[in-house]
Amino acid sequence: MPRRAVIAIAVLALVAGACTGGGGGGGPSGGGVVQVVLWHGYQLQSSEGVPNLEAKALDDLVAAFNASHPTIKVKSVYCCSNDNALQKVTVALQGGQQPDITYQYGTSMAQLAQAPGIMDLTDRVKAAGFRWDDFFPGARAAGTVGGHVFGIPALIDNLAIVYNKDLFDAAGLSYPTADWTWDDFRSAAKALTDPAAKRFGFAFPADASEDTVWHFDAMLWEGGGSILSTDGKHAAFNGPAGVTALTALTDMAVTDRSMYLDQQNTQIDNLFNSGRIGMVVTGPWALGGYPDVHYGVQIMPTFPGGNHQTIAGPDMWVMFDNGNGRADAAWTFVSWMTDTQQQVTETLTDGHLPTRASVLNSPGYTGKLGQKFPGNDVFAENLQNVVQARPVLASYDQISQFMGQAVVAAQLGQSSPADALDRAAGQVDQVLSIAA
Repeated sequence: MPRRAVIAIAVLALVAGACTGGGGGGGPSGGGVVQVVLWHGYQLQSSEGVPNLEAKALDDLVAAFNASHPTIKVKSVYCCSNDNALQKVTVALQGGQQPDITYQYGTSMAQLAQAPGIMDLTDRVKAAGFRWDDFFPGARAAGTVGGHVFGIPALIDNLAIVYNKDLFDAAGLSYPTADWTWDDFRSAAKALTDPAAKRFGFAFPADASEDTVWHFDAMLWEGGGSILSTDGKHAAFNGPAGVTALTALTDMAVTDRSMYLDQQNTQIDNLFNSGRIGMVVTGPWALGGYPDVHYGVQIMPTFPGGNHQTIAGPDMWVMFDNGNGRADAAWTFVSWMTDTQQQVTETLTDGHLPTRASVLNSPGYTGKLGQKFPGNDVFAENLQNVVQARPVLASYDQISQFMGQAVVAAQLGQSSPADALDRAAGQVDQVLSIAA
């Protein structure tokens, strides 16, 4: 379930046959029942016929809501893959067939904030009982554009160390702890590396994509750095914290040769599952791909004097005002669905991490997530280290491209970390000056 890709934004002329729409007319049905249309990207089962736990969790919640709210009828519709959700809703808006609720990647929020009919939720999230501050800070930031809230967190993840316990045992190494620094990580990666066995201590997605960038971002934040200046007008990732973070990566890639650079970003999971990689920094979505590994999970290392911040790729529930009471009904459903008790039910059904902090200490939850989905409990606790979000800007994809190219250039030994970041910062400043 990685939520890392930056969506290329364009109004696409997609073929007919898009999702069953929800806009245009569609007022209360007979008996005063208001129908709410929800679009999502969870198929009932995979191409191999394996049931989709995410689809089951959502369907169960919709059924429970409909049973307990007789004046509202939520219709859950699989519209498309989540990768295509922005394009689908863009086309639907052109024809007045938008749903009431749609699942969208957080990276799309800057574009969606300009969409006609999108609901500004700023006042609604301040309502008594909603507890907006209970959502993790990084998730709240990802749903906020220009100081206005347009998205309610639907899914959240984060990055942590996943390590092969058997390889650590064979090397006589102690397992990673919550006190690890990046020097500890580097030492372990070097000890785990065996060129004769074609085994590396660590692997990194070095394709200059957003996957490359958000791995770097977490390290940047751990050292006290920022992607952009406070006013958002200039690059800041080339400061001392950024240079320190990229130097740590470059030391492993160039000096120690303990890092496998996956320049196509297609092999890391397979190599880790086959025992060829000692450690990866990844998210909870990846754990199901390691059936052959006796793995452990630990929060990310830090730099001296830094912190253990991580990064999340939150997805959002976005709503449109289609009139006839549907906006209020949609809000009623989303408020109910994202409340603590429903979060507990969902996470224990599909393994998702909770978007609300209150879930972590909620009765019926504590200890159960890790029992049912081993390792997910560590990722859930790690959400407390999600305190920032990537810039919510329409120009973010360009910013990401330049940052990704800088990270890879340093890792390949083509440029020093400082020079690579300075060059990228100049390119980003130019983008920001045009966007201003």
